[in-house]
Amino acid sequence: MREVRRSCPRDAAPSPSIPQGDSVKCHGSRTHGRRLDLGLLALRLGTGGVLAAHGSQKLFGWFGGGGLDATGQAFESMGYAPGKLNALAAGLGEAGGGTLLALGLATPAAGAAAAGTMAGAAAVHAPGGFFAQGGGYEYPAFLGLAAAGLAVTGPGRFSLDHKLGHALNRHWMVPAALIGGAAAALTVVAQRNKRVRQAAPAEAGES
Repeated sequence: MREVRRSCPRDAAPSPSIPQGDSVKCHGSRTHGRRLDLGLLALRLGTGGVLAAHGSQKLFGWFGGGGLDATGQAFESMGYAPGKLNALAAGLGEAGGGTLLALGLATPAAGAAAAGTMAGAAAVHAPGGFFAQGGGYEYPAFLGLAAAGLAVTGPGRFSLDHKLGHALNRHWMVPAALIGGAAAALTVVAQRNKRVRQAAPAEAGES
């Protein structure tokens, strides 16, 4: 029996091209897998940590945030009514979704919730163009896409989902969560945009 060295992915099935009786030894796959898992961990901690911090500003007034009352008033002025309820939903989407992403738990639902929340933030900043220095939607779009990407890729081995056998990270949960999150975000943003359009003539008349 001879040993055949080849590059192959983790959990690869035996290749029919290898003669019977020979053994296959993969090289590089463990290192690549470890790098991938570490990269996903870094992305989860960074994206989830930032989202959780912003959510805690809205919910609890931490890190210089205004808390629910002040954030609710700000949301009301931006067209998200009722303001306090929308502020609560946004805070939970950011703090809850961000924390779960950082932990790697219920990753599809966490990523979808965070991405939907960031879609609402991007809608407010859209009139400012793309770049953040002009008040554009660059920053929330980046966070939302990163969260959605993690929902698709999964959290990697260094996660609670992996420890729990991916009970909350099934394949069918990814499209279900993303479609549900997108539908909810589109509905909320459409209602907000309608309120903004209706308020514009009244504000113009007052000025």
